[in-house]
Amino acid sequence: MNAAPIAITPGEPAGIGPDIVVQLACERPADEWVAVADPGLLTRRAERLGIALDIQSVDPDAPLPPARQGALRVLPVPLRRTETPGRLDTANAEYVLDTLRVATDGCLRGEFAALVTGPVHKGVINDAGVPFSGHTEFLAERCGGAHPVMLLAAGSLRVALVTTHLPLAQISAAITAERLNRVLHILDADLRVRFGIAHPRILVCGLNPHAGEGGHLGREEIETIAPTLEALRSRGMRLVGPLPADTLFTPRHLEHADAVLVMYHDQGLPVLKYAGFGRAVNITLGLPIVRTSVDHGTALDLACSGRAETGSLAAAIELALELRRRNAGP
Repeated sequence: MNAAPIAITPGEPAGIGPDIVVQLACERPADEWVAVADPGLLTRRAERLGIALDIQSVDPDAPLPPARQGALRVLPVPLRRTETPGRLDTANAEYVLDTLRVATDGCLRGEFAALVTGPVHKGVINDAGVPFSGHTEFLAERCGGAHPVMLLAAGSLRVALVTTHLPLAQISAAITAERLNRVLHILDADLRVRFGIAHPRILVCGLNPHAGEGGHLGREEIETIAPTLEALRSRGMRLVGPLPADTLFTPRHLEHADAVLVMYHDQGLPVLKYAGFGRAVNITLGLPIVRTSVDHGTALDLACSGRAETGSLAAAIELALELRRRNAGP
C-alpha cells in the first residue's frame, strides 16, 4: 500500500512561497507531495517564471490521482482576491489560514502523512484582524490545544526553544518550572520517537549573560532553570546546563549534543541560521502530526524574480519524508 503523500502549503501568495513550490516541482518529481493552494495562483506563478508545469487540480472528495511527469497535484483552496506579487493584501489573510486548516485537518485524518509549510507574513494576517503569532501556535490550536515546541535543524545542529514569539520584556516571566518541564519532556520524547535517538543528550542555555554569573546577572538560573534540570536529571534525562549561550555554541560543547534548548527565539536561531541558512528546517514537536517548514520569510522583493532559492523547502520535504518513513513502523 502506498504511503500517504505530504501536504505543502505555499504560504503568503504575494511572496516567494508559490515560486519555490513550482520551481521545486519542476526540478524534481513531485510524486510524494500535494500542494494545498489556489491552482490559478500556482499557474500564474509558473507562467511568470517561465516554468513549464502542468497544474493538476484534484477533487477533495475523490481518491488522489497518481502523479504525472511534469505535473503538480493541487488540492484547491480559492484565493479571496487575485494576488499581486510583492504586494501584501489583507483580503488574502484568510486564504493563507484556509490552506493551513485544510492541510492540517487532512493530516489529522490520515490523508496526508506530514505537513510542510511555506513562509507566511504574520503582520498582514494580524492587520486583517486575525490574531496570529505564527504557524507553531496556530497548528497547536488546530490540533486540539497541543503544547508545541519549535525545533530548527541544520545538519547535525538542532536548536529548540522554550519560548517562541514573545517580546523580550515578557520572556523572564514565561520561563517557569512548569514550562521547562513540559518543553523538555516533549523535546526528549520526540528526539527518541521521531528522530530515533535512544538516549538524547540536550544542552540547555541559561537565560542571562554568563548564565547569571552566580546570581549577579540574574537569578532565573538559580531559582528556576537549574533546579528543574536537576529534577529531570534524577529521572534519567541527559541534560547539561544551564550553560552560557556565548560559549555553548562551540565545537567542544556541540560535539556530543543531540539538541540545544535555548530560552528565547533570538538566543539560538541567529546561530542556527548562520550555520545553515537556506538549508535549515523548522520542525514543530509536540503535535500529533509531522510538520516541517522552511527557515526563511516571504521575501516579497524576490517574488517572481526567479532568484528565490528552493534549498530550504527541499530540505523540509526530505526531512518530512524521512520522519514519515521512520514513524511508519515495520
